[in-house]
Amino acid sequence: MKAILINKFRAVYGVEPEIVAYAPGRVEILGNHTDYNEGYVFSTAINFGTYFAVAGRTDGVTRVTAGDVMETVEFIVSSPEPSRMHAWSNYVKGVQAGINALTPIDKGVDAMFLGNIPLGAGLSSSAALEISAGLALSKHYGVAIDRLGLAKIGQQAEHRFAGVNCGIMDQVSSLFGQKDALVLSDFRTLDVQTVPLEACLCFLICNTSVKHALVDGAYNERREGCERATRHFAAVLEHPVKALRDVTWAEWKAHKGGLDDVAARRAAHIIGENERVLSGADLLRNKDFEGFGRLMFESHDSSRRFFENSCPELDALVDAAQAIPGVLGARLTGGGFGGSVVVLARADDVEEIGTALRSVYARKFGARCDTRVITCSEGAKVVG
Repeated sequence: MKAILINKFRAVYGVEPEIVAYAPGRVEILGNHTDYNEGYVFSTAINFGTYFAVAGRTDGVTRVTAGDVMETVEFIVSSPEPSRMHAWSNYVKGVQAGINALTPIDKGVDAMFLGNIPLGAGLSSSAALEISAGLALSKHYGVAIDRLGLAKIGQQAEHRFAGVNCGIMDQVSSLFGQKDALVLSDFRTLDVQTVPLEACLCFLICNTSVKHALVDGAYNERREGCERATRHFAAVLEHPVKALRDVTWAEWKAHKGGLDDVAARRAAHIIGENERVLSGADLLRNKDFEGFGRLMFESHDSSRRFFENSCPELDALVDAAQAIPGVLGARLTGGGFGGSVVVLARADDVEEIGTALRSVYARKFGARCDTRVITCSEGAKVVG
């Protein structure tokens, strides 16, 4: 992929790239909708990603080419503005704006990016683009940015240029990934750790290619339910409650009666997810992978029952996975309502598991789901 990008760069711009950076996509393993509740998430950088190449210019114009569709967008480097026509360019423009906020930039670059992250699978191709662009551009301009600082620049690019009010999990996962390890993030403190995973294990992504249209306000309804629950527990518990991560499962059971049914169920999912992530960290450290897999199944059941962000396609895959020998765990990954299921399996079994899941899905829905083997991979870096 890197060689292909360099050849395309040379053909479009007539020069060699001076800097090439790479950033992987990510997959969420445990901790669903916990980030905006100041909770915990297990994720991992994956073996699919995006390369970003740059060469300096002597004027104030930046040209960026999307290497897959070979479209080029130009903008004034000192004053990037969002584009409606070429939405993909907003991720790069937003990152450039973040760098501009740190130091004045008056010379543009020629840039091109190319990746192999499956689109529509919920593996965060946008964050991979932001982080690879941020690494290449900050290196070119000699701007020192630590990893959390770069993650925040990527997040602000989503907010201000792409119009997506996302958390910071995707960018953190891309930057802090390690080979054969999961990324454990605390979204209150932004403390990030890595927890080893045996090399004999891997993940299978089963992409339904389905995205159910949400009724207006579905995401906001879930967030509001969490906020109502937070206010309730802050009023009835003796210790401070700033977010649902401050509430235990025992406290939920003892005091859920004061909540409306929707808020109680939304809170149950978040509180349970936070406890599953923390329990999962202990299980991984003790190499109890079967126990960790059970937590993944429990997580999906919670999404189905309490948070109601699953759908028939995702449920069918998880139910099928539970019956297949060699599967350790499975759950929806990402926002839900469609998208992908992530399956934890031993590497020796993963091909047979993929075949079985595709067959089950085809019999039930008339089309095979796309499956990809995912391995825990190193985080973003400058590669040339």
